[in-house]
Amino acid sequence: MNLKHFTVLLLVLMTSVNHHIFAQKDQEQLEQRRQALQKEIDQINTLVIKGKTEQKSVLSQIEDLDLKLRVRQNLIEVTNEQINLLTRQINNNQVQIARMRKELQKRKDEYATMIVRSFKARNEQSKLMFVLSAENFQQAYLRLRYIKQYANYQKQQADLIAEQTEALQLKTKDLLAQKSEKDKLISVNREAKRLIELERETNRVLIAELTKNLSTYERQIAQKQKESNAIDKEIASLIREAREKSNTAVGKSATSKSFSLTPEDKALAASFAANNGKLPWPVEKGVVVLRFGKQAHPVVKTAIIDSQGVRIATPEGENVRAVFQGEVYAIMAPKYGNTTIMIQHGNYFTIYRNLTEISVKKGDKVSAKQSIGRVLKNNSNGESVLNFSVFMDTKPQNPANWIYKM
Repeated sequence: MNLKHFTVLLLVLMTSVNHHIFAQKDQEQLEQRRQALQKEIDQINTLVIKGKTEQKSVLSQIEDLDLKLRVRQNLIEVTNEQINLLTRQINNNQVQIARMRKELQKRKDEYATMIVRSFKARNEQSKLMFVLSAENFQQAYLRLRYIKQYANYQKQQADLIAEQTEALQLKTKDLLAQKSEKDKLISVNREAKRLIELERETNRVLIAELTKNLSTYERQIAQKQKESNAIDKEIASLIREAREKSNTAVGKSATSKSFSLTPEDKALAASFAANNGKLPWPVEKGVVVLRFGKQAHPVVKTAIIDSQGVRIATPEGENVRAVFQGEVYAIMAPKYGNTTIMIQHGNYFTIYRNLTEISVKKGDKVSAKQSIGRVLKNNSNGESVLNFSVFMDTKPQNPANWIYKM
């Protein structure tokens, strides 16, 4: 094999390997995302859409289905991305296989021609005569060297053909595996689309029923928001109180807009901030059913929800745990809600609402993942939902930016 052929083959193989590695990485990331979405759908089925439907209002049933539809639509989109990526990989592999077959056939033809020539000149006596008929010793030496090089070249060509044949077989096997995976994903997507149509039909029926009493549901949503706002005000008041105490302790003005922290509390706050995006979930099992921030109600679009945290549906009696070390600043029993625990981490606070079986008291030092209580079950609809918030000073933070893979 000459240097030109070797270089071209090496470049083709390197390009193929690099492309395969990057495509495989993308495919693995998409598959992880797809599995996470499927797990979320399973959790919605078991943690959200549960209990007898007559226990839930039409509004609650639609909210549950709407959440599931949004996640299932994401699942379909991710699966489509996987299918499209596989299609590109398959097309690329088919082009490479065609090129490799052409190169292999060309090499086989060259090798066959070479073997025929060798066969015609296979007589050892003719080789000997070829060497002995040289005009001088140097020419005889060069002829002998040429014979050896030609034999080595024959062996190299045979080895190269074997290697190319093996590479072609592996590439073909890879192609068949990709086609099989694509067919599997198409089947998964077809089933997901079938289910989403069934769920949409159920949703349409429920929405038709809901629109008959739309004004009633709007008032219910507004009342819930009013109650949530009242709890948020209590929390904000307690955080301001904590800030005033920290400032008074060092002789600063109680009206200062920043916390005066001890060196220990500064270190704690810095450690909390350093774990942005790495904090554990406040429950071991759960699915987010309401995200952070202002948003239109998923069903009654005229209603606006302002959420200073997230709502996490959990199994019944799920254990609630502190997401980071700190001190229990307050245990509240709000007028419009259930037991709420505030844990202070320097000038950061984490808030856990809708608890029962409290296992800590005010002033307790807690560690990360330490149990602080359990999620309270709503007997009227069978739901177990934890409200979780993060504050920096008095500013609510998006928990999804703090909790690992939320």
